[in-house]
This record gives sequence, structure tokens and C-alpha cells, in this order.
Amino acid sequence: MKFEDIEVEDVDFGAMLEESFKKEEQGGNLTEGTIIKINEEENQAMIDIGRKNEAIINLDQLRDKESGEVAFKEGDKIPVVVTGNRNERPVVSYELAKKRAAMNEFISEYDDEQEYIIEGVITKKNKGGYVVECDGLDFFMPRTLSYISPKTDPMGKKIKALIVKVDKDKGSVIVSRKELIERNKAKTQEVVEKLLESKEPVVGTVKKITSYGMFVDVGGIDGLVHYSQISHKGPVNPSKYFSEGDEVNVVALDYDKKKRHLSLSVKDANPDPWENIDEILETGDTVSVVVSNIEPYGAFVDLGEDLEAFLHVSEISWDKNVKHPKDYINVGDEINVEVIEIDKENRRLRVSLKSLFPKPMEEFAKNHKVGDVVKGTVSSVTDFGAFVKIDSVEGLLHNQEISWDKSKRAKDVLSAGDEVEVKIIKIDPDAGKISLSKKALEESPVEAFAKDHKSGDIVTGTVKDKKDFGVFIALNDTVDALIRTEDLHPLKFDEIEPGQEIKGVISFIDPKKDQIRVSVKRLQRQEEREAMKHLNDGDEGSMTLGDLIKDKLGK
Repeated sequence: MKFEDIEVEDVDFGAMLEESFKKEEQGGNLTEGTIIKINEEENQAMIDIGRKNEAIINLDQLRDKESGEVAFKEGDKIPVVVTGNRNERPVVSYELAKKRAAMNEFISEYDDEQEYIIEGVITKKNKGGYVVECDGLDFFMPRTLSYISPKTDPMGKKIKALIVKVDKDKGSVIVSRKELIERNKAKTQEVVEKLLESKEPVVGTVKKITSYGMFVDVGGIDGLVHYSQISHKGPVNPSKYFSEGDEVNVVALDYDKKKRHLSLSVKDANPDPWENIDEILETGDTVSVVVSNIEPYGAFVDLGEDLEAFLHVSEISWDKNVKHPKDYINVGDEINVEVIEIDKENRRLRVSLKSLFPKPMEEFAKNHKVGDVVKGTVSSVTDFGAFVKIDSVEGLLHNQEISWDKSKRAKDVLSAGDEVEVKIIKIDPDAGKISLSKKALEESPVEAFAKDHKSGDIVTGTVKDKKDFGVFIALNDTVDALIRTEDLHPLKFDEIEPGQEIKGVISFIDPKKDQIRVSVKRLQRQEEREAMKHLNDGDEGSMTLGDLIKDKLGK
């Protein structure tokens, strides 16, 4: 809408706007100044604006809002507006200059073909109208376009207004609250007439809930649903059934033009909640309910509108050890739950409380990774290990992860309530399992052994055990090694006895896996290679091949 289409007094609104700033903007020209000197003690700076005397400015205008430090330095150029004089020196404002520059930029980018609605606060007034501040910009609203009674004090009032004229030459923008209000009146009348004529349910949004009912926005108009129009059960407290922001079905009952009062009904829009349950609820919806009854196996909750749902004890908490719902909820509690089943045929609803909370295992997996070292509390000790509680989840510390000393078990070293430091070695969110290790925080015997030994070293061990796949030998008090059956040659598996000493070569050593393998067969080959190398060297006094063979045969 163009400014010339509105009937207003024949006045110069641009002049009125300028008049509103006259006292604080003497001169009022936007100019560029150069900071000559910054005086922290006097909290002011000297600005060269091309006049005989330098201008002064309060340093507070040049400080960073967060740090409080001066954001400029001597020699910087800044935009300023002259606002007065002090002892023959001009006084300038950087803040007003920024505002003036911002308004100039707004005006230069203004599009006559677009409609602009501002929301601001009335900050000044004069005989011709009001100044409305919006996002740091000042707009002028003539009194005839304000829709404000002369008897009221609108200062500080937050309003919406429509931009009706932009004068690029004078740098002024005129807004009209009257035009916006009259538009809204016309729109309200149009929407109300359609609502009353159709009598069909429409979707509204709950804006405010009171003790006598709730206000619902339908098509941009607020209507009142009296508490007697909420439920077929009779007058109820709407806060027990709805929350602000909820969408509800309503029908229009009446409209009082004088009071501009629209009466709505939720009850008449929903004759039977189960007839259109699919429109009201969907699986996955989060709803506010009131606990109406509690049993050992679960709780019944009231959704309002004659709808009741069942909250099974298993859906109350992720804690698998819920003994009774009363440990978590009470009759009369208002809680949020998620709809997990809608059985329209049997008129049955099931809801869940725990599904609104993150799964503890998933949260744990987000915040932790394999290899992390954490502290936990032993919650229980079993024959196979101990369960350790970390945050809100439990991990298993198996017996084999207690110590490198394989004789130690969880029961030997831990008790319920002990604090223990462990390393996470596996996280399986799908299975809901966490594996922990205490021994992983200690140096393994194989790691210590590997510091002084490597693959190819000749070692001697004592037979500890025999398996189908090989023989275990003790290299020292804490380190064992495996000689696989195929690596025993020329020794015979059946002739090996516990306690027997066997000499071999380290063929594999992995400190991380705590594994060492020894080979007798490789020892034989290695000795032969060394003998051949010694023979090929041809040193004087060296043994001949025949001598070597005799030596091997013991002849």
C-alpha cells in the first residue's frame, strides 16, 4: 500500500522526525572523523572532523561491549554525527552515526514493491507522532497513523507497524500501526465468518492456558475454549490435558463483535476420540499425561478426552531392575510419554516413559571409545568376573582380564562397592555389552620379556603342559611359550614329559596379544646354517664338514 492512498493530515513527517532529534543532534550531519588522541583518564577521545577545533567523544561509545576495551586506535577513521558543543569544541556521537548510516543503508536497499512490517518499541514522541525503534533504526509513526489514544502513554510500548512511505531524499521512513490493525480486523472478520458458517473442525494452536480455559490461535485469531468446552467428561482443568504449543481440533461457537470475543469448543470438534484417533495421535508422538492409577505391573495414565493409556513397568526406565512403578512415579504426576502402540480395534493405547530418554548404552558409546581408561564402582562379583558400573551402565570385568597372573580371579581381589580403574576393550551398543580390563593397565610379562628378547633368539624352557596342538613351556616364572606340534621336530611329541627342558628359537613374539611361540625345528635349521657359514668362511683351524657331522653324531 502506498502512502498517498492513506488519508492523513497535510504535514511534513520527515520534518517531524528531524524535530524529534533536534535537541540531541545539533548539526546532525554524518561525517568521517579521524581519532587524534585517546585519553583513558578523562574517558574521552579527540576527533578531527575538519573544523577549527577537534571534536570530543565519550570513550564509552568506542569500547567493545564484551571486553570493555577501546575498539579503535589513534589514526583510525570513524563515522560521527555532531550532537552539540562543549567549550567551543564540537561534541560528536559514534553511536548516532552508526544509526544514521544503518538507516541510509536500509533506505538505499528498500524495495518499493515489497511490503515491510516492523516490530519495535516506541521511544520518543512529539506533537506530530512517535519514534519507533526497531533493530537499532528509528522510524516515524504519525499520530494519525498510530491508532493510539492521546490519553495513553505509549512510551516503551512494543508495537507492530507497516512501512507506508520511504523518503530517500530526507532519509525518513514512515510507518502505520493503524493500517496494520485495520487489516487484521478485516482478516479477523473474514476468518470468523468462515468458521461460523462452516461449523467444521479446524486445527488451532494452544497459545495460553488459564484457570478458566485456554486461548487457541485459529488462522491468526485467538479464541477462547472455556474449561466446560474441553472434554465430554465435563468441566476440566485444561492444563491437565494440553500444553502451550499443542495443536488441537476446535469449532467456532460464537463471536461477540463488540468485545471481539471468539468462543471455541474442543469438545464439539471431537465427539468420540476413538473415531479419529489416527488424526489425534500417531505412534512416536510425545504427549503430556497424568498418572491415574499404579499397579505392580505398570501404571494407567490419562491423556484427556476420555483417553487412557497403559505404561508397562518395563517402559518406565532403562534400568532393568525396576521393582515397582511407585519408585519412579506417583498418582497425580504429570509426565511426558511417547505413544508406542495404538490399537484402534481394541481401543487400547500403550505408552513409554523411558523412550524419551537416551539409551544409556548409546550415550556411553558416544562419550567413550575402546582404549579409554575409566573409573567405576564394582556393583557385583560373580564366578566368572565382576560387573563395574560406569556412569549409568555396567561393564563386565572378566576373570581373565583381572590380572596377568592367571591364578587370580575377581573374587580374590574385588568386592562390591570397590572403586576400580579399568580400560575399555570392547563396546557393543547393539548387544548392550561393555568389556573391561584391569590387567591391560599393567605391563604384561610378555612385554617385559620382549624388551630383552626378539624373534630368532635361542631360549630354553621347561615343559608345563601338553595339548593336541603343541607343548607349553615356561621360559621363566611368568612367561610361557607354545611349541606347535609341527615345530617339535626332531623331538617326538609322545616322548616329551612335564618338567623336561627344551631348547628352541623364538619364532613369534607379540606383546600386545601376550603370545610367544618357540620352534625346535627352526633351531636345528638355524644351527645348520651357522655351521655352514662357519665352514664357508674358510678360517684356519676351522672344522671340516666331516668334523661337524662327527661332532653332531657324538663321534
